Amino acid sequence: MDPTYQAAAEFSQQWGLVYFVTIFAVVLAYALWPSRQKQFDEAARIPLQED
Repeated sequence: MDPTYQAAAEFSQQWGLVYFVTIFAVVLAYALWPSRQKQFDEAARIPLQED
């Protein structure tokens, strides 16, 4: 294989993993943040509301 392709593949695999783990952590923190609980509770009740 071409050494530049190998380097690019290794770089993208490593930093892609870091990127996705970071995004996952941010989304998880957003979802579990205590001040968001009221907003998510209201959204959870939307299907139960009658028009």
